[in-house]
Amino acid sequence: MSSEDLEAQEDELLALASIYDADEFRKAESVQGGETRIYLDLPQNFKIFLSALCKHLDNLWEEHRGSVVLFAWMQFLKEETLTYLNIVSPFELKMGSQKKAQRRTTAQASSSAELGFGGAAGADVDQEEIVDERAVQDVESLSSLIQEILDFNQAQQMKSFNSKLFLCSICFCEKLGSECMYFLECRHVYCKACLKDYFEIQIKDGQVKCLNCPEPKCSSVATPGQVKELVEADLFARYDRLLLQSTLDLMADVVYCPRPCCQLPVMQEPGGTMAICSSCNFAFCTLCRLTYHGVSPCKVTAEKLIDLRNEYLQADETTKRFLEQRYGKRVIQKALEEMESKDWLEKNSKSCPCCGTPIQKLDGCNKMTCTGCMQYFCWICMGSLSRANPYKHFTDPESPCFNRLFHAVDVNGDVWEDEIED
Repeated sequence: MSSEDLEAQEDELLALASIYDADEFRKAESVQGGETRIYLDLPQNFKIFLSALCKHLDNLWEEHRGSVVLFAWMQFLKEETLTYLNIVSPFELKMGSQKKAQRRTTAQASSSAELGFGGAAGADVDQEEIVDERAVQDVESLSSLIQEILDFNQAQQMKSFNSKLFLCSICFCEKLGSECMYFLECRHVYCKACLKDYFEIQIKDGQVKCLNCPEPKCSSVATPGQVKELVEADLFARYDRLLLQSTLDLMADVVYCPRPCCQLPVMQEPGGTMAICSSCNFAFCTLCRLTYHGVSPCKVTAEKLIDLRNEYLQADETTKRFLEQRYGKRVIQKALEEMESKDWLEKNSKSCPCCGTPIQKLDGCNKMTCTGCMQYFCWICMGSLSRANPYKHFTDPESPCFNRLFHAVDVNGDVWEDEIED
C-alpha cells in the first residue's frame, strides 16, 4: 500500500473520530484501524435479531476501490440497513433444538452491528448457519450474547432519549430527556421533579397502587425501580412495605396472625379453617380470628353481632347457609330477635334519663316513674323531676312543660292538653 493511501486512510480515521463520539467510533492506538458501533433507530416494539452485512460491505469496498470507504460503510449501516434487508415488520429471534435435527439461526437485522476492521474488508458470512448438536448444548453462550445485545440496545435508546427535548404536561416546561422519565407501557414523558412530588404525596397517603401515569384515563404504572430512583430511601422503604402488604391482602390463601404483637402473614390450608403462625405458633380460626375451636361454631362478640345481623339480612341464600354453618342457626336467630326487639323499643318506648331502662307509656299523665330506679321524670322533655314535689315541673310558669301534665289525641288526630288549675 502506497504512502498516499496510508495517509488517506489515516485522515479518514481522524475525520471519523471527530464526527462520531467514542461510543460510535473508536480509533485504534497502536495500529491503523479502529472499531465502530452502529445504532439503528428501530420502530417501537421491534425485537432483537442477529445479522451479517459483511457481503454488502465488501461490495461497497469494491465500488470504492482505490479510495477510502469507512464513512460510506458507516452511513450505509446507519441509514440503509433496514431498507437493504427489506425489513418492514418485527421478526422474533427463536431458539430451539430437536434431537437428530439440524438447528438453524436465521439472522435478519441487528439493532447494533459491531464491526472490527483495519485496512481490509471483512469475510463473507452466510445468513444461515447449520449448528451441530454439540453446539446446541452450549445455549448459555448464545443467551449471554443476546443479553449483551439487549443491554447495548437499551443503553443506546436511553442515550437517544437523554439527548432529546420533551414537554412535561404537569409543569409545562421543556426539558432534556436526562431530566425526565417515561412510563414503560404508554411512553408518556414527565420531568423527574414533577414525578418525584407526585410519588411522594401518594406514598405518604399510603396509595402505593396509585403510582400510575398522570395522563387522564391512562393505566400505566411506575415500576419499583423508577420509584426508587426518584424518592428518598425512607419513603421507598414505606412504598416497598405497603406494596407487599397490599399484594398479600389480595391473596385468598393468606391471613394475618391475630395477635397484636405478631401480625405476620400466614398461609392457610385450602378448604380448612385453621392456621398456625410460623412465628408465634398461635393456632387460630381463619373465620373469627380467635383460638381454633375445631368444628364448634365461631363465637360472636357483641360488636360483631350487629355486623352479623346486617350481613345475614343482605345475603343471598348461599351466603346465608354459609353464615348459619359458621356461627350456628341459634346465634343467627338470636341476633335477628334482638334486632326486632331493639327496633320495637326504639319506636314504642323512651329510656329513663337516670338508668336508661326502656319505659313504655300506655296511659296516664306525663309524670313517669322508672320501674328500674324508681326515678320520676317528665315524658315530654325527659327531664328528671323532684322527688319531693314532682308536679311543680308542670305548674311552674317558667317550666317548658307548664300546664302539660295531661295530653291526649282526639278522633280527628288533634292533640289536646288538660291544664292544671292552681
